[in-house]
Amino acid sequence: MKIAMLSPIAWRTPPVHYGPWELVTSLLTEELVKNGVDVTLFATGDSITQGKLTAVTPRGYEEDRAIDPKVWECLHISECFERADEFDIIHNQFDFLPLTYSGLVKTPVVTTIHGFSSPRILPVYKKYNPHTRYVSISDADRSPELDYIATVYHGIDTGNFTFNPDPAGDYLLYYGRIHPDKGTREAVQIAKALDTRLVIAGIIQDQGYFDRHVKPFLEEGKVEYIGSVGADRRDQLLGNARVLLHPISFSEPFGLSVVEAMACGTPVVAFNKGSMPELIVNGRNGYLAQNVEEAIEQVRNVTNINRHSCRENVEQHFTKEVMARRYIDVYKTMLNQ
Repeated sequence: MKIAMLSPIAWRTPPVHYGPWELVTSLLTEELVKNGVDVTLFATGDSITQGKLTAVTPRGYEEDRAIDPKVWECLHISECFERADEFDIIHNQFDFLPLTYSGLVKTPVVTTIHGFSSPRILPVYKKYNPHTRYVSISDADRSPELDYIATVYHGIDTGNFTFNPDPAGDYLLYYGRIHPDKGTREAVQIAKALDTRLVIAGIIQDQGYFDRHVKPFLEEGKVEYIGSVGADRRDQLLGNARVLLHPISFSEPFGLSVVEAMACGTPVVAFNKGSMPELIVNGRNGYLAQNVEEAIEQVRNVTNINRHSCRENVEQHFTKEVMARRYIDVYKTMLNQ
């Protein structure tokens, strides 16, 4: 089986810090290679893979602002589809744009939909719905106007996340991009109401939001912003937290940080939106809240959560091994059809 894996090129695959789509693409690619699948990864030139790497741009456009996104996305996607006859399947991890090439090739195309950035992109998915295959990353993120071949949850490398049954830190953790969608402001409100230290880690995606709702409350030992963290600091940061706060204000398609925290044994208190009920079993590996007031009470009860249960849930459902097996089943179904 020969797979062309089309990764985004905003960041390196795998990313150094931020880049969730590139991270999932990398984990899947490497696990497929371990399973004997012949994978050619179309990604940035500095990407790292045990498969065959093909690149037209040396770096991601978010890491080198001299790279024009539209120009190099066009060159990147066309490089893959112009070689379509070399592969059994093209696996598109790049959102909707590559679909516009799919009608020009005979090679079957499957697209992992990592979420809908806007309803305005739906017409592209609808146009190519009869001719390609779609995979959702949660049941919550399915559009009723599209057909899906499967739901495949993202998987993580549990070897990179150390289970910690007895966390040393007495802090709440917010781990994600600083943006209204992700609820940084609400995390600050929860921590202040509980008079508990809050550590905030992630890239600032909305500077104005950060300046208004986070920066005024920053105080050592109270509310601390430590910036974006890499894999070297992530493990200890997640594992030593009392709880991960995930007070999102949108229907999140999936939550990698939620799964990563649970892999370390850290329970999650999240707002009950999007895919959260598919990741969190209420009372077993965290709690689902409707608002800030409920989240405050649930943080008080988080000591009732067995940290072993958090890890076990990840090992059963959200590992890279499970993810790869499910995608191999998708590929086989497509080829049989």
